[in-house]
Amino acid sequence: MEMLEFLRSRRTYRRFEQRPVEENVVREILEAARIASCGANRQTLKYAVVQSPEMVAKMNALVHWAAYLPPEQGTPKVGEQPVLFVAVCQDESLPGANDTDAGLALGSMTAVAWSHGVGSCIMGAIDRPAIKELLHLGDSLRLHSVVAFGYPTHKSRVVEMQDGDVKYYLDEARDYCVPKRPMEEILLETV
Repeated sequence: MEMLEFLRSRRTYRRFEQRPVEENVVREILEAARIASCGANRQTLKYAVVQSPEMVAKMNALVHWAAYLPPEQGTPKVGEQPVLFVAVCQDESLPGANDTDAGLALGSMTAVAWSHGVGSCIMGAIDRPAIKELLHLGDSLRLHSVVAFGYPTHKSRVVEMQDGDVKYYLDEARDYCVPKRPMEEILLETV
């Protein structure tokens, strides 16, 4: 698959098959995060993997889905929920923890997952105190985000923005449509 086509199809997914992500794929996702570029090679990120059905169910109750959609459309129903979560933490006992490094790791993780057909949803609308307690994360760890993973049961695609509206929506097949600004709107200047 051509790289730009790969990136166009590596969207957010919110409905999943109920089969576990293979352990070798989970390891590759973590390896991609581990080797991701980071400022001054500080390596301040730590990861907690949640994959047992009991813990995944507890995590599902602590994350918020698809803010632009009504809950009956955007929140995965029982039988559609992710089967794996990875909590991304910044170790603040190490110097230089920052959001840029987390973003690079998140991009690497989701790309490797998608190369195996595993969809993902990066989530910042989460109950951080409850998740920190659930996962027994220490005081020096700041929970940056959580990523939900699983084999998607729907499609997600980039569409042209209409009337400046960035809100994603579901089409008649319940597939996600993600509006993007046109190039002429984001390119400031070519010199």
